[in-house]
Amino acid sequence: MRLYFFNVYYNMEDQVKYISPEKVAEFKAERKDLKENRIPGLAKRIDDARQMGDLSENAEYHAAREEMAWAQSRVKEIDMILDSSTILDIQKNTDKVNLGSAVTVVSNGKERTYTIVGAQEADPLNGKISNESPLGSAFLGKKKGDEVIVDLPAGKQTFSIKKVM
Repeated sequence: MRLYFFNVYYNMEDQVKYISPEKVAEFKAERKDLKENRIPGLAKRIDDARQMGDLSENAEYHAAREEMAWAQSRVKEIDMILDSSTILDIQKNTDKVNLGSAVTVVSNGKERTYTIVGAQEADPLNGKISNESPLGSAFLGKKKGDEVIVDLPAGKQTFSIKKVM
């Protein structure tokens, strides 16, 4: 995908994607399950449904084919993610916020803790924010005691960094 901003060429494929060793293991386990269990099971379902006769009105056959297509595309997606991602070398540096750091901040009188992760692992509801998000990228490189002003969809918000873990 190519985007042009203010006459500046920006190629999103060139941006480094990060992933934790735990997420790599999770993806590999999912891929293994798909290849060794799910896809062979779906192939058997397709074969069984094919033997029932008329394929044009065989709902089981069409459902199994759709699931097979999904499973095969998911394997390709996982392979692409693993091939194009850089595995995080998480080093506990409590001086400044890095990928893999947990950071406790105060904003509008509320204290929150966020963990900075790669985009594939982002889960804002559970406090995991992407290094590519406005909030995550604003925290990177900052230290305990720093004030960070972030332009969010709700407007500018100030965050005070209380702790970096």
